[in-house]
Amino acid sequence: MADSSLELRRALARRSGTSEDDWFLTYRARHGMLVAFRELARLRGAGEVVTQLLTCCTAVDPIVEAGLAPRYADVSASSLALDASRLGLGPSSRAVVLQHSFGIFEPAGDLALREAADAAGALLVEDCAHCVGRLARDGEGRPLADVSVHSFGVEKMLPTHFGGAVYVSPRMADSGLRAALVEALGSLPPIDPVLEEAAKGYRSRIRVLNHLPAGPRRALRARWEARGSFDAAISPEEQRGHVSHEPCQPGEWIASRALEALEGLDAQEALRREAVTEYVRSLADTGVALPAAVCAGPAQPLLRLPVFLADSGRSEALLASVRAAGHYAVPWYRPLLFPGVEDPAAYGFDGGMEGLPVTERLSRGPVALPCDVTPEQARQLATLAAEAVR
Repeated sequence: MADSSLELRRALARRSGTSEDDWFLTYRARHGMLVAFRELARLRGAGEVVTQLLTCCTAVDPIVEAGLAPRYADVSASSLALDASRLGLGPSSRAVVLQHSFGIFEPAGDLALREAADAAGALLVEDCAHCVGRLARDGEGRPLADVSVHSFGVEKMLPTHFGGAVYVSPRMADSGLRAALVEALGSLPPIDPVLEEAAKGYRSRIRVLNHLPAGPRRALRARWEARGSFDAAISPEEQRGHVSHEPCQPGEWIASRALEALEGLDAQEALRREAVTEYVRSLADTGVALPAAVCAGPAQPLLRLPVFLADSGRSEALLASVRAAGHYAVPWYRPLLFPGVEDPAAYGFDGGMEGLPVTERLSRGPVALPCDVTPEQARQLATLAAEAVR
C-alpha cells in the first residue's frame, strides 16, 4: 500500500483510539458500504437492511446494489437516527444502519440500536459520512458498531472530494463475517488511472460547469462523463439504485489529500462547535425546532445545523435569505432520498409514509444551515431562521 494510504490509516486510528489494522480505504465511502453489504448477503443470504428515508440516495444504493432490500423505519426527532423502538426487526433482518446525520451523536439512542441489532442477530453499520474520524461508543468507550463508514467526499467535513474509510470492529460477534470483510476490503484493486485523473480534475471542471447556463452545463457534463473525464458526486445511475464503479483503492493522490486535510480537522471541529453553541443559544425560545441531541450536553462539531420548518414554502424562503446573506444552505433531506431518485421502486419506496410520522414531518421544510461560520455569523443566520417561523 502506498505511503499516504498507510499514514492515513494510522491517522484515523490515532484520532479514534483504534488500530490501523482495522481501517481500510476506498475510492468513495459508498464503495466501503457496498463491500460490507455484499459480504453480508453472500454469507447470510438475501434479507433486509433497516435504514431511513431521511438520507441521501447514495447511502441506500449500496444496499440495493448488493442484492439486499432496504426497509425504512422511522427516525427519532431527537437524533435524526433510527428510533430503536420502531425498527420491527425479524428473521430476515440482516443489518441496521446507524446514521449520524449532520454529525449528531446521541449515546443512549446509539446504544439502543446496538442492543436491538444484537437481539435480532443483525449487523450494526454506522454511517459516519458527516463526521469523519468520530465513532459511536459503548459505556466503556469502545467503538459501538460492527462496521463504521467514513467519507472524504463532496460537502463533508473536510475540503476534499473523494476517498472513504471503513473501520471493521475486532469485537464483531461473527468472526467469519469479519474475516470476509477484512479480506474483501484489504484486497481491493488499485484505482483505474482514468478514474484517478477524473478525480484530479474534478474541482476545475466543477468551476467551469458552475459558470454555464443549465443547457450547456448538462451537455458538457454528459460529454465529460461519456469519456470518463468527470466523476460526479452523484451520477444518474446512482439515482436509479446503482453504485458507480466497482469498489477500489483510493490511490496515492486521493489518499495524500485526505491525509493533508485530516490535519486540519481539529480546527474545523473547534470552529463548528463554536458555531453550534451560538446557534443553540440564539435559537432558544424562538420556535425554531432543533433536534434535542443537538441542544443536550457539550456542543457537537456538526457538518450543518438542521432546522425544521412547517412547509416547503418557508424552507425555500429561509434558503433564499441565507444565500442572499452570502452563505450556502441546503434543503437536506427534501426530497427524501436526497437529491431525489428517478426510480423509487428500485429503492423499495412507493411514496407512502405510513408508519413514518416523524420522517414525514421533518421532511416538510428542512433547512441545513452552515456550521463552518463564526459565532457572529451563526447569530445572524439564527435571526433569519427565527424570522422564518413567525
